[in-house]
Amino acid sequence: MNELRIVFMGTPEFAVPSLEILLERGYNVVAVVTAPDKPQGRGQKIEVSPVKAAAVKHNLNILQPTNLKATEFVEALRSLNANLQIVVAFRMLPEIVWSMPKLGTFNLHGSLLPQYRGAAPIHWAVINGEKETGVTTFFLKHEIDTGSVIYQDREQITYDDTVGSVYERLMIKGAALVLKTVQAIEQGNAPAQPQHDGGTLKHAPKIFRETCEIKWDQPADDIRNFIRGLNPFPIAWTTLQGKIFKIQRASVEGGGTGSPGTIETDEKTYLKVRAADGWVAIEELQPEGKRKMSVSDFFRGNKL
Repeated sequence: MNELRIVFMGTPEFAVPSLEILLERGYNVVAVVTAPDKPQGRGQKIEVSPVKAAAVKHNLNILQPTNLKATEFVEALRSLNANLQIVVAFRMLPEIVWSMPKLGTFNLHGSLLPQYRGAAPIHWAVINGEKETGVTTFFLKHEIDTGSVIYQDREQITYDDTVGSVYERLMIKGAALVLKTVQAIEQGNAPAQPQHDGGTLKHAPKIFRETCEIKWDQPADDIRNFIRGLNPFPIAWTTLQGKIFKIQRASVEGGGTGSPGTIETDEKTYLKVRAADGWVAIEELQPEGKRKMSVSDFFRGNKL
């Protein structure tokens, strides 16, 4: 059995349950590595990452490097004598960092690798209308998200799921998989199967604001998936009558004719936009500078 000394690396909320489950089981987390504190919002108030907040609560040693190759960080990491590193929703690590511990460095990824390698796997699975996704633990190597798979766990995606609801379930499922992986490494019997890249691979690149613009010349079902795959963050958007609206929720209606982007509304209860093969009925939206609201609430005080 391996006596574990663990360094945990992560930043957002998604990583917190994985850290918590290890601490609950009594594992020796010798340090947490997370993003530097940074100003947020209109007031530019300094905010700490969710992982740092959890680490502070448990009085853990915290490292917040701006440069992962910096000599002082690498030396501080080496001085911890950790034999296992765990990465959950963190930055890409240089080899000098991920190759350091004797038992390796493993990552929790929000997809069933090799599908959806990249920065936004949960978003793209929902955007692409997948019926299933999951979480994977794998050992890090040079090429991103390509290392040998340790364990996977599957999760269904329902018709009404958003990226937010899938994220919540994978966050909990991922924590359980991290614990299972650590237990196997501790016992010295962790599997490590090479990823098989046969067939068509779907990718999950980082999402930018321009990525989020709705293209009305797409099929209506694809647009609906696009909207739910960006809800609650970073949110799909479009321009209607010269004004920018974020679109949170929509449904699909068949029939009728019109060119893509055509608007149909009674300016009271419904707002539909023509797609390539039907209508997208917008149910919830957010005008610029205002809160999100239902379409009927919007029309109580506004006109298009």
